[in-house]
Amino acid sequence: MLSSLVQAFKVPELRKKILFTLGILALYRLGAYIPVPGIPFHAFADTFQEQGVSMVMLDLFTGGALSNFSVFALGIMPYITATIIMQLMQGVIPAIGRWAREGETGRRRITQVTRYITLGLGLINAVGYLFLFKSSAYNVQFSTAVPEIVTDIMVVFTLVVGTALIMWMGELITQRGVGNGMSLIIFVSVVSTVPSAIFSSINLQADFGMGLAITILILVIVLVCIPAIIFIERAQRRIPVSYAKRVQGRRVMGGQSSYLPLKINAAGVIPIIFASCLIYFPAQIAALLNVDWLKIAADAISAGPVNWILTAILIIFFAYFYTSIVFNPQDTAENLQRQGGFIPGIRPGANTVAYIKNILKRVTLPGAIFIAVVAVVPSVFFFFTNNTLIQALGGTSILIMISVALDTMNKVESQLKMYNYDGFFK
Repeated sequence: MLSSLVQAFKVPELRKKILFTLGILALYRLGAYIPVPGIPFHAFADTFQEQGVSMVMLDLFTGGALSNFSVFALGIMPYITATIIMQLMQGVIPAIGRWAREGETGRRRITQVTRYITLGLGLINAVGYLFLFKSSAYNVQFSTAVPEIVTDIMVVFTLVVGTALIMWMGELITQRGVGNGMSLIIFVSVVSTVPSAIFSSINLQADFGMGLAITILILVIVLVCIPAIIFIERAQRRIPVSYAKRVQGRRVMGGQSSYLPLKINAAGVIPIIFASCLIYFPAQIAALLNVDWLKIAADAISAGPVNWILTAILIIFFAYFYTSIVFNPQDTAENLQRQGGFIPGIRPGANTVAYIKNILKRVTLPGAIFIAVVAVVPSVFFFFTNNTLIQALGGTSILIMISVALDTMNKVESQLKMYNYDGFFK
């Protein structure tokens, strides 16, 4: 892997993309520590630690930006929520469904609408957090150097601008850098919490030696689980495909055999991100309305048996939902037929479509169940141990980190192979 990284930096174009991506991510992390003007930084951070588990989990996906009440306090969640809304609307509203099939022009329209929805959600969240943090639960005393209404407008404006900047950074990485910008921003947010979680885990026990031993045990278990997760992420069901011989002039075309790869986890990290976003959406609503019974409900959904069941169901649902969006059996069957390809023993046309759909349903289920189990089991252990390292390196976090890392490495590898270099995966 080290040699592959060296080779990547030998390619000028790829080196620029990697450095550009790292630069944008560094700016994102810097923004997580720049507090909103008028906020008592230390007093707010101390008060935040005393709040419910739902707020702590929201803070995890912002990389600590929410507990700092920084310019990036809203994190990537408004953009993810907007993306989910647009994905669902593609199957409900015919016009948006047509945009998705129009190629680059349609994608630009969807992206533009997603941006507007993101800003709208960011504005709602910003106003909600403003009222929440000024309530008796936090009792944050904003700066009195200017009239209160001016401070309120400045806080809301700063948070919405921060959301727009995060969205812009993610799109810049996707367009000019390496990997998916949205996923990489979440990856950096999750990874940034690990060092502090390690120190917290060591100091959790009164006996330093016991705390160190438990921390090492958790890290060893995570390292042991990583190969299994990578195996599932890269596993695929290969459907054999044959091509009929065709004669064009003096050339004989086709006649060879190939295969159609169907990944067990074709949706990648998206089901986990989408499920996490919906799970913690009630916490955001509770923050907006600041109602006691809603906070209790949000805490119940954010941790405990209800959280475990909902997380598993949503991950399985989004695994099927997103796979159906990114992989269309109808289009695949038509492309095979146009190229003279066929699946041995299966008639072209409707029979091929039905066969691919059946295989896709069967291979998606074990992959979805696996990532659901990996996401839920660490949450169960954290619920009973309250060890922050289990939370930071929990199933959702580790799946996000591994999936994003593999996706980014695949993109770098494809670039390396263009220049006749070996990639990361031998």
